[in-house]
Amino acid sequence: MSDTKNLFNKVWDLHTVGTLPSGQTQLFIGLHLIHEVTSPQAFAMLRERNLEVMYPDRTFATVDHIVPTDNQARPFVDELAEEMMSAIEKNCREFGVTLFDLKDGRQGIVHTVGPEQGLTQPGMTIACGDSHTSTHGAFGSIAFGIGTSQVAYVLATQTLAMNRPQVRRVAVNGQLGPGVFAKDVILHIIRQLGVKGGIGYAYEYAGDVFDRMTMEERMTVCNMSIEGGARCGYINPDETTVEYIRGRPFAPQGEEFEKAREWWLSLASGPDAQFDDEVQFDAAAIEPTVTWGINPGQSVGINEAIPAVASYPEEEQRGIQEALDFMELSEGQSMNGLKIDVAFIGSCTNGRISDLRQAAELAKGNHVAPGVKAIVVPGSQQVRRQAEEEGLAQIFTEAGFEWREAGCSMCLAMNPDKLKGREICASSSNRNFKGRQGSPTGRTLLMSPAMVTAAAIRGSVTDVREMLEPVGA
Repeated sequence: MSDTKNLFNKVWDLHTVGTLPSGQTQLFIGLHLIHEVTSPQAFAMLRERNLEVMYPDRTFATVDHIVPTDNQARPFVDELAEEMMSAIEKNCREFGVTLFDLKDGRQGIVHTVGPEQGLTQPGMTIACGDSHTSTHGAFGSIAFGIGTSQVAYVLATQTLAMNRPQVRRVAVNGQLGPGVFAKDVILHIIRQLGVKGGIGYAYEYAGDVFDRMTMEERMTVCNMSIEGGARCGYINPDETTVEYIRGRPFAPQGEEFEKAREWWLSLASGPDAQFDDEVQFDAAAIEPTVTWGINPGQSVGINEAIPAVASYPEEEQRGIQEALDFMELSEGQSMNGLKIDVAFIGSCTNGRISDLRQAAELAKGNHVAPGVKAIVVPGSQQVRRQAEEEGLAQIFTEAGFEWREAGCSMCLAMNPDKLKGREICASSSNRNFKGRQGSPTGRTLLMSPAMVTAAAIRGSVTDVREMLEPVGA
């Protein structure tokens, strides 16, 4: 493979089946992940055409979006949720697909269970009927969220028809300050490049900030690539990647693992790799970040004021004013001190064990403020077990947080976890669109799990650095 090729183009070319008359690439998909919401119609399409799943051993299913996180007794109270649950159980059984269901012990959010089971590996093409499939790019794979008809196409052919995007290198170098986490990094990038800035691009995240990140931090960054308009986002595989995968259930074992390791590392973009665009960010300029508006690009550092409407391009000003009106905020206002009603720690962005450790460290010895409803939802059954074994669950409950079962929960509210009325929620999830958390008038503030915890304890948006122990203390 050419030294001038970046990882994205290496992996794309290795998986190209051919070029279609439309000019699109027919791309082989190495791993197909499915869940209960976007798969029923896809399986129905297979039945209508009397088709089988071409490679059931490359397809894995879990349940996450509609799963209740408080009472999981079957049948579910929500009849539609029970219908979807029954459908995926039936479909996986009849088509020979492995299902991580509630009794399995491996169930969880689809973008959490793939990596923790070792299904997600460098150099793969991965598809899933979910926007945040870009999460898996943290491993040096190229991973795409797809629609229901495309889910059926992958089930039947193990390929996708796709246009090749350009590749933008997004470099962040320097040292992050105290209280600044992976979530702050990606919110800052989206704010600077815009929610439409990545359209037509795959993002390669590079620089020493990402080199130092753990795999779970890298997953947080790649997860939100879609919120910046990018088709996917990825980070080159390195020894951190290799050691995360080592020993996981679906990873290669023994000698095969060492062969895989050598190949995985060879895929990384080299010093001569070419890109269609490149942008640079200074890590020291990133503060703990919180959204103030109705898309993930509308954010500020905790010590910044909300920008003036007139500071935006004229074509954006109407949307900015709409966001301010909906959120009942004003230009020049600080987010610091804004009262909250709900605090949510979880989601495919920030529901992993490191996120819960981070939150528990702040929650220990403190208590949720009066009038605040605070919930912690592990990203998977495995994360839940680990958190309980480490004593994190006990810390949360003693601090007044609700400790829940694994699921998507209040990220998108296709389950009983919803905002009510005009409630304001400090959320570690990925989208702050109108109605996203279940109430058409509810308001969502995106931030890191540490910032959510601080807000839950203080009862208002808080600079988490005020609650961190001084260095050497």
